[in-house]
This record gives sequence, structure tokens and C-alpha cells, in this order.
Amino acid sequence: MNVGGSVRVPGDKSITHRVLLLAGLTRGISHVGGALTSLDAQSSARVLRQLGAELSPLRKGTTVTVRGRGRFRRPDNPLFCGNSGTTARLLLGLLAAHPFSATLTGDISLRRRPMRRVTVPLAAMGASFPEQNGDGLPLTIRGGRLRPLRYDMPVSSAQIKSALLLAGMAAEVDVSLREPHGRSRDHTERLLQAFGYSVTQQEGWIRFTPGGRLQPFDIQVPGDPSSSAFLVGAAVMAEAGELRVSGVGLNPTRTGFLDVLARMGGKVAVENRSIHFGEPVGDLIVGPARLSGTEVGAHEIPGLIDEIPLLAVLASRAAGTTTFRQVGELRVKESDRLGLIAENLRAVGAEAEVVGDDLIVEGSDRPPRGSVRTAADHRLAMAFAVLGTLDGARIRIDDISCAAVSFPDFPESLRAIGGRGKK
Repeated sequence: MNVGGSVRVPGDKSITHRVLLLAGLTRGISHVGGALTSLDAQSSARVLRQLGAELSPLRKGTTVTVRGRGRFRRPDNPLFCGNSGTTARLLLGLLAAHPFSATLTGDISLRRRPMRRVTVPLAAMGASFPEQNGDGLPLTIRGGRLRPLRYDMPVSSAQIKSALLLAGMAAEVDVSLREPHGRSRDHTERLLQAFGYSVTQQEGWIRFTPGGRLQPFDIQVPGDPSSSAFLVGAAVMAEAGELRVSGVGLNPTRTGFLDVLARMGGKVAVENRSIHFGEPVGDLIVGPARLSGTEVGAHEIPGLIDEIPLLAVLASRAAGTTTFRQVGELRVKESDRLGLIAENLRAVGAEAEVVGDDLIVEGSDRPPRGSVRTAADHRLAMAFAVLGTLDGARIRIDDISCAAVSFPDFPESLRAIGGRGKK
């Protein structure tokens, strides 16, 4: 295929969740432009309405108006978080500082995802979780007055980190955190700093100190770099042409996939750089490239965890071997993403295996052909749809509709740049 033209990707999922939650806690009216309208974002909007905030509908091309009451109110019914782990975990942090009980639940995939990694440190701060059974949802949280926290995190995770920082903000207590393997995305830290809170780093510790104040705000959400990665990947595998992806967030904790892609031989230029609400933004310009295998170290994984499915399918077309070190965290995403990446690559004729917590992919120039099982995982569906744009490819994806979790209209966007995403 050939690629061409200019395209915008949906608003950043991580930032959309966070600004909606913060807007729901302010006292007054905030405006959020460019918000993601995906199923996950709709989950955050839905639970905020249950908690007393007023939100206009999340629709493509519109600005979302959020009227907050300063604090959440006790919900009348369980808070259904859909498929959104970000909604559930960040909300647990905020609810920990509210003196009432609330029950969170989700779809079958979210109910399987681990929550003790959040509830254990929140319990150390003073929240309680009566009758918590197992490690997932549903669970009930009883919040109230919280204590300061100093905590060595078991894994590098923006969701855990954000939940604890937001608990500290809502309760006005100090929080100190240390991540074990590299720095995860820092959107929460940047937003808190924008509201006057002190968030510093010293000797590997992230230190939050109260003192800021949430106030109504207006923000334009940049394009999601994780969504842009799939279109970038399609352009890299194209036969000819050049693609511009406009207005993409370039937060350095989110662009590790570009560094790996550069090592593999991909060339992505950045133009029109600017800063919006503390977040760097720019246009990505990319075209076809011949790729070579590389090794992705454990320290890099927190900055590209969501792009591993896309990088793995690119690795299947690169010369040589690509190894992703210490990616066991992928087992507890929306699916056993680690196992399914390898399984599906083999299903379409590539060579891939999981050894311990490492993923090893061998490159090939054989046309990929076969059936892909997504387990309703949006990033798997999109990654293999990108692989299906190769000339000669015949890939059948069992559920491309799940891409709407993070990228509404993804198949149409892929076709618009010249791709032929298979359904």
C-alpha cells in the first residue's frame, strides 16, 4: 500500500481520564476540548455523573463542559467502569478521601484485572475495603481521613502512581513513591503541578506535597501518542508515500516507541512543536523504512507498555530478532496480552515465543496470513489490523470493533491513510 495526507488521532486517553476526573472535583465549570470519546472515556464520564458532577455528552468535535461540586457525593448505585482500568484505579484513589462507601465494578475483562496493587497502599493510608474477595472487581471502598504515605511500588505503573497521588491531593497529605523499573507516564504529575501542587523527584522518589488548589480550567487535549503509533506503524510498513499525524502529544514518558522505532531503522520527524497545559505537542512525519531487530530493555518498558503489540508486529517484519525484556506486566492488561501477541503472531505465520517474562520475535518477509484472536483487547486488534495492510496479507480479526475502547473509527482512519485493515 501507499500512504499519504495528514490525519489527526483521537484525544489522549490518559489525559482525558485525568482532566475529566479533576474537573469533576473542582467547584465550577471547566471546558475540555479534544477529549477522547471512546468507550473508556465514556466510562469515566458515566461514573462522574453518578458522583454528582454534570457533564455534557462526549461527542467527536465538541467541547465537553464539566460542572463540579468541589467534592463527590455518595453514589446511589455501583459505579460501572466498563473496560477501563484507568477509571477504576484512579477513582479508587479519589474515593479514598471521601467519607462514604462506594462499590466499583466493570465488565468481565476489567473484573479480572488486579486491584490489590492499589487497594493495599490505599489501606495503608486509611481507606478500608470491606469484604474484598480476590484481587479484582467488584469491590467496595470506604474512604475518610487519610494518613501520609511512603511506598515502594511493586511495579512501575502510571495507574497505581496516579491513584496514590490523587489520594494525597484529595486528602491533602504527603505522598512519596518509588517505581522499580523506570518512570511511567507522568500526566498526573504535570497536571498537579499546573494547579500549584509540589511534585518533585529526588533519589528515585516522587514526592507530592499539598498546597495547590483545584480550580475550574479550560484545556485542549492533545492527540494520543498510543493511537498515533498504529498509524505510524502502517506508514513504516507502506510501499511508498509520507504521512503526517498532526497535534500528537509528545510527553517523553509516552514516546519510548519512537526511540525503539528509530533503533530499528524507522525515521520519524517532528514539526510544529508547542506546549499545551504543560504537555509537549507536535506533528509526526513518517514514511516507509526497512527495519532491523533490536532489544528493548526492561527500563524502557514503562514508557512504551501500550505500544508493545504494535512494535511486536513491526518486529515480525524486521530483519533479525527483536527481544522485549521483562514484559510480564502485559499478562494483566485487558487480556493476557503477552501470550496473545505470541500466539497470534504464530497464527499468521511469524515466529514468536514467550520465555519467562521476555517476548522474542523473529522477522520474516513472508506475507502474514491467518486468524487473530483478540479476546476483546483493543490494542491487539489494532496492531494486527496494521499488519493486515501489507501487500499479500490475509488476516482475519475476530473483533475489530473493540478498537473503539481507545480509538473510535479506527478502521476508517486506517483506510483513510491508504491502509486496508482486514475485518
